[in-house]
Amino acid sequence: MGKGGGCFPSKNRPPPVVESDPDSAQNPVDNDDDDSVPIETVNPIVEIRKLRIFIVFYSMYGHVESLARYIKKGVEEIDGVEGVLFRVPETLSPDALSAMKVPAKGDDIPEISAEELVEADGLLFGFPTRYGSMSAQMKAFFDSTGGLWKEQKLAGVPAGFFVSTGTQGGGQETTAWTAITQLAHHGMIYVPIGYTFGAGMFKMESVRGGSPYGAGVFSGDGSREPSERELELAQHQGKYMAMMVKRFQPDTRNG
Repeated sequence: MGKGGGCFPSKNRPPPVVESDPDSAQNPVDNDDDDSVPIETVNPIVEIRKLRIFIVFYSMYGHVESLARYIKKGVEEIDGVEGVLFRVPETLSPDALSAMKVPAKGDDIPEISAEELVEADGLLFGFPTRYGSMSAQMKAFFDSTGGLWKEQKLAGVPAGFFVSTGTQGGGQETTAWTAITQLAHHGMIYVPIGYTFGAGMFKMESVRGGSPYGAGVFSGDGSREPSERELELAQHQGKYMAMMVKRFQPDTRNG
C-alpha cells in the first residue's frame, strides 16, 4: 500500500501523521509599521504515530504464544512500529479443555474481534496445526470476518503466519500455505520470510521448526519447549514484517 508496494492504503485505517499542535497553524503577524510586511506562517508540528502490527494467535499449550511474544520483540526492534498481541476466542468448552489438561490462559493478552482487524497496519496470525492445516479456533475466527470480506476492508494489508506442529512432518509448511486462501479472499498481501534468516535456515545440527513460510515450533507431545533457534527465528520474522510494513506505508507528509 503506497510507496514501493504498488497499491493504496485502506481507507479504513487512519494515516500515520496527525497534528499535535493546532495552535501553531498559520497565523498572521501583527505589525504597527506602515510598511507592508509579508505574512509569517508557522508550519504545524506533526507527530508520527507508530505503525501497528497485530499478532493474532491461538495457543493451546503455550508454544504458539511463546513464538508470538518473540515476534513482538522483533517488531519493536524497528523504529516507529509496535506489536500488539491478541488471542482469538476459544471454541472448546471448559470441560473439554480440562479433559485435555490445557493450562489456563493469562489475562494480560486480550481477545480480539474481527472488526478490530481494520485498525492494524500489518497482521501476523499464529496457530497450531490440525491435520496439516490451521486449528479450528483460528478457522472459526477467520469465518467470523465475513463482514470485512464483503467490503474488502482488509485488502492491501500485509499479513503472514507462524505455526506449531507436533512432529517434524506434521505440517510446518502445509499449515501455512493452506492458510493463504484466507488472505487471498480478503485481498491481503502475503509476506513470507523466505530465507532472510540467513545461515540459521540451513543449520542441521538440531531440530528446528520454521520454514520459508514463517516461524514455527515443534511441540512434540506438548512437553517440548521452543528451542533458542526457533525463538530467534520468530523474533526475526517480527523484525522482517515490521520492515515490510514500513515499506508499504506511504509517506503522507510529502502528499
